[in-house]
Amino acid sequence: EPTSPPPLPRMVRIPAGSFEMGSNTQAASEDEQPVHTVSVDAFDIDIYEVTVGNYLEFVRETGYPPPDWEAVAHYSPTDDHPIVLVSWYDAMAYSTWAGKRLPTEAEWEKAARSGLIQQTYPWGNAAPNGAQCNFADRNLKLYWWADTNAADGYGYTAPVGSYPANGHGLHDMAGNVREWCLDAYDAGFYAISPAVNPVSGAATAAGIIRAAFQSVGTPRVVRGGSWLTTSLGVRNAIRLHLDPSTTHNSVGFRCVRDLTSN
Repeated sequence: EPTSPPPLPRMVRIPAGSFEMGSNTQAASEDEQPVHTVSVDAFDIDIYEVTVGNYLEFVRETGYPPPDWEAVAHYSPTDDHPIVLVSWYDAMAYSTWAGKRLPTEAEWEKAARSGLIQQTYPWGNAAPNGAQCNFADRNLKLYWWADTNAADGYGYTAPVGSYPANGHGLHDMAGNVREWCLDAYDAGFYAISPAVNPVSGAATAAGIIRAAFQSVGTPRVVRGGSWLTTSLGVRNAIRLHLDPSTTHNSVGFRCVRDLTSN
């Protein structure tokens, strides 16, 4: 079991405003289209992914069923590495305990883009080479899709904050671990998305939180790519999804907080 939990992650404020969500590049999947203008209210978001130490504090204080710490340590060996092997339900429980919630898919993408208009990655359009983020590089020799020309310094996860922050001061919005979002996954949602504070699966974020444990079997969005994904898999716009009960060695999360709840 890990030892000394650090304090809860610091947060930064993402200002209210609109952005172009989705992608129409050659690499884009159909579910990333059409590109559409979305406006979201201001919110606070964790600078770092929730760490092993953060999650340990939650488990100790609440008695919540812990993950397999030995398995977690294989991929995230210290308190400063991101927690992995936690389900959407686990992430929801943690975020509630912390007085926060999971980000909507639109909030997540706005935070990742940090004001860069239709750029492929949080830092711009240049593909990662190992200096910008943790992705499938030469340290993953077992995986045929790994980029043998890139070296990010880690085989599995990296300690949070190991790579430069984006324009909002957020770390690991690309790579390291994929991150759970509130939304139910809907491949066609962008075509019908509300223009203001969109969330798939309920009318509002609060609606999803109220109904959280009635959502078994409804796939949930994961964002941001991970140590296991290619450079194309850490793009700002890429959308993936998992059953909410799934736990995976490349999936963790970060939290947001509504300003009205401060």
